[in-house]
Parts: sequence; C-alpha cells; structure tokens
Amino acid sequence: MAIEMPRGLPFSVDTFTTTKKRIKRHHFLTHAHKDHTVGISHHSAVVFPIYSTSLTISLLLQRHPHLDESFFLRIEIGQTVIVDDPDGCFNVTAFDANHCPGAVMFLFEGSFGNILHTGDCRLTIDCIHNLPEKYLGRQGNAPKCCLDYIFLDCTFGKSPQRFPTKHSAIRQIINCIWNHPDASVVYLACDMLGQEDILSQVSTTFGSKIYVDKATNLECFRLLMVIAPEIVSEDPSSRFHIFTGFPRLYERASAKLAEARSKRQSEPLIIRPSAQWYVCDDDDDDDEDGFLSASQAQKQRKVRFSEAVKDEFGVWHVCYSMHSSREELESAMKVLSPRWVVSTVPSCRAMELDYVKKNCFVSRFSSDDPFWKLLDIDMEVSSVAATDTQTVTLSCCLMSDVDSADTKMEPVIESSTVKKQLLILSPERNNLPVTLFGRARLSSQVSDQLHERKVIQSTCVEELNLEEVAEYDTKQETIEEVSCRSFSSFSSKDTCRDLSGDLRKLYRSMNAPVPRPLPSLMELMNARKRHRKT
Repeated sequence: MAIEMPRGLPFSVDTFTTTKKRIKRHHFLTHAHKDHTVGISHHSAVVFPIYSTSLTISLLLQRHPHLDESFFLRIEIGQTVIVDDPDGCFNVTAFDANHCPGAVMFLFEGSFGNILHTGDCRLTIDCIHNLPEKYLGRQGNAPKCCLDYIFLDCTFGKSPQRFPTKHSAIRQIINCIWNHPDASVVYLACDMLGQEDILSQVSTTFGSKIYVDKATNLECFRLLMVIAPEIVSEDPSSRFHIFTGFPRLYERASAKLAEARSKRQSEPLIIRPSAQWYVCDDDDDDDEDGFLSASQAQKQRKVRFSEAVKDEFGVWHVCYSMHSSREELESAMKVLSPRWVVSTVPSCRAMELDYVKKNCFVSRFSSDDPFWKLLDIDMEVSSVAATDTQTVTLSCCLMSDVDSADTKMEPVIESSTVKKQLLILSPERNNLPVTLFGRARLSSQVSDQLHERKVIQSTCVEELNLEEVAEYDTKQETIEEVSCRSFSSFSSKDTCRDLSGDLRKLYRSMNAPVPRPLPSLMELMNARKRHRKT
C-alpha cells in the first residue's frame, strides 16, 4: 500500500497518478507487489522515469510485458544516486527492506531534509544497522544526524505479538514436514512474492523440486523462473506443490482432504506461512470454563509462535511475517529517533506507536522550520490575525480516528490531549489543501473527488431544454432522470463551464463516472409550466 507524498517534495514513492496536478518530477518504486504498482502500466518514460532495483524491474516486466525497460532507471542496494532537480539536487540511497526479493528502502537527502521511506519492510536489528552510522543512536544516545521524517510501514503496528524471525519460521515449516512422513503430497501456500526463501530451503532440505501448475498459477511460475528457477518443477508427481493461498484457501484445502479420504489415501499436508492468521485469531484467550489463567495463556502463545499449529480446517499455520511487529517498530524508532513519523498504512497508523505519542508534536516545529515547506505551507507565527490571513488551529500529529473503511473521510490532524498551537497561514493558494499525512492510495480517488466538489459552490443554470421536458411528459420519467440527461444542454457562466470541464477531465482520467449536478426542482417545474402554456 502507498500514500501520496506531500506537495513540498519533488518526488513520489510507489504512486503513479494520472492527475496532472499531482504529477511529481521524480518517481521511485520500492518493490513489485501489486498494491505498490497501481497505475504504473498507464505511464511511459515520456512522462517520467522510475527508479528501482534491477530485480524489481525484471519482476514488473514479467507482469506488464508491454512496458519498456527504458522506462526505468536502476538503483541497487547500497548505491547512491544524485538526482538533478530545479529546486536543487538531492541524493537517494537504496537499502535492503527485508521484505521480498528486490525490495528496498529509500533514503532521500536534500534541501527538504533527510527522509527515509521504508516501503514495505521488516525492520530487524540487522536491517536497521545497514543504514548510515550517522543516523543510528547508540546506547540510548541520540544519533549524530537526525532523520527529519520517516514514512513507515505500520501494517502490524497494532499487534502486541512478538513474531519469530524468518529463519525460525522456516525451521518450523521444515520440522512440520519431518513430523508428517506419511503425507505423500505437501501443499505449500507460498505463491506470494517474498516467500521464495521458504521454497528454496524446503527444496534443499528434502532434495526435491517444487511443482507449480502453470495453468492455474502462471504468475507465480513466471516470478519463480526469475528468482529461483532451479527449484521449479513442471512434473505433478513431485511431493511438493505450490498451493494458492488466497482466496478461498479453506474451501480448496477441504476439497483436497476430502478427496484423499474418499480414495483412502494418506492425508496431504497443507502449510500456510503467514502472520495474518496469528494477528487476527484470539481464540486462545478462552478455555472450557470461559477463561485461562495468565500463565496458561502465555504458555499457549509461546507454543503457537514456536511451532506449526493446525486449525479446524486441517491447515497448518506458521507465523512467517514480511512486515515488522509493533515491538520491532518501537525498537527501530528508538534507534533512529526521527522528528516525525508518517504511516504508509491508513488502517494501522503511526500514532499507535509509543515513540510517536511521546516525541512527535507540531509544537516542536518553529514557523521557519522546513516542515512547513514540505507541506507547501507559508507559515507565520502571530498573536493577531491580519485581515488578509487565515487562522488555523493545529494540534499534535494524531490522524483522525475514523474507520479505515470509510473512504469518504480524509486523514486530518486532531488531538484532545495536548496543548494546541495557534498558527497563522498566508493567503490561500490556488492548489488543493493537503494533510500532514498525504492521501492513502486506496482512498485517494474518493478524497480527490471531495476536494474537487468543494471547488464548485453552485451550478449556474439559465434555461432548460424544452425538448427534454416534452420527452419527460411522454415517457413519465422522473425529474432526476431528466436533469441528469439534460445537464449538458444547460448554458452556464464561463467560470462554471470551465470548472465543470476540469472536473469532467479529472473523473475521466481516473476512469470514474462523471457526476452531473441536478438543476433545482423549482427550475424544472417552472420550465414545464412555460412549455405547457406554449
């Protein structure tokens, strides 16, 4: 998942918008997962080049063969690139994100400050220590150089569980296979980019290649042929098979188990490596009497995270996470000590972290701090509001506590627990307002539609097409139907016409239906009366 970067930055990360007002001069791609490449297939190098690793580019071209390799500029792990920009050159360095093959974090250093964008990541200690020494705090001391902003993957930022390491999780999978020698077939739900290490370790340990059905899982086959072709088999008699993990995992697993029983064969072993089942499942908190003692619950949790667990559907689960746990995020923030943290995941916000609650406040930024330039805001601190200025009250860096499913609400800044700071903004510009946290990619279209709708305060209607009203009389259509079909025939003032045209272009650029404002009921009724009199 990705968010739009603030207006004051000349680059974007993992966002490829088609709206001209939000196009950035430089674009970066952290990895090849689909939720981070939305819209990339609609652009060309004429619009902008895209910086990414060679492996990510290769994986992307497998999925989008119509893209040209010349659309991309390569930046490898550990490499620093100097980017020319009209507002001043800036440096970009790529670091391993510990997420999936080719995935990187980007460190931006320029006049806008020092910014780390993690993309999707798992910030273990080893991963953090790959960053420049000057940004790392040691033994409780602050780092020599402060990171101004971190755009942070907080996918599991709400989860208190302590995830096992990737290596430990792979050992659990191999032990589960050893403990089921009678299973003639082992189905591994590892068709997601980032689980190739599991397949490689299983293949090496048991001396067998892994069958991938090209007919049902062509994309997984192509990805593995790029990353680890030596482990791929097209022979269905192999003991190990790739099993599609999503969707309808339990439905297909039940069918495989039922088929084996009907044929009186040994049951197949079905293993799903994922952290999602552990994060969402809280069934271990209850026993037959309705509760467990604290020590019993803790013991069960340790068992669940130290070995494979079988669920009621016959699927074995192992906690294998490509994202950081809350504990890992807290540890990383203490080492890096950033001034500001922005979550790239709307449903698990950065404000859930204790570090952010204690250290990230608007009051830390003076009126001349680059923070305001980042947001494209001209800031003055004054006790008296001038007549030509706008007074705005801001509080600390809490995002609005709204349901993530409600995409009609944009993230805003609010707080009820900290002292508010009175800020005076310069006169409003012609560009659209932004929040401190940007817009989430999955809800950006709805949010942008709301912004554009606010621009049009009223619809200028001067006359109604009488032929449409006559058609209304004969066909007994509703007033709403007539007005929707008649909107294009209304004559309006130039300003309204211009705004309406821009709005139509915006919706069409996003492949969304163009909403048409309705004329007033009074206008329709009066026009109908005039038509009858004539």
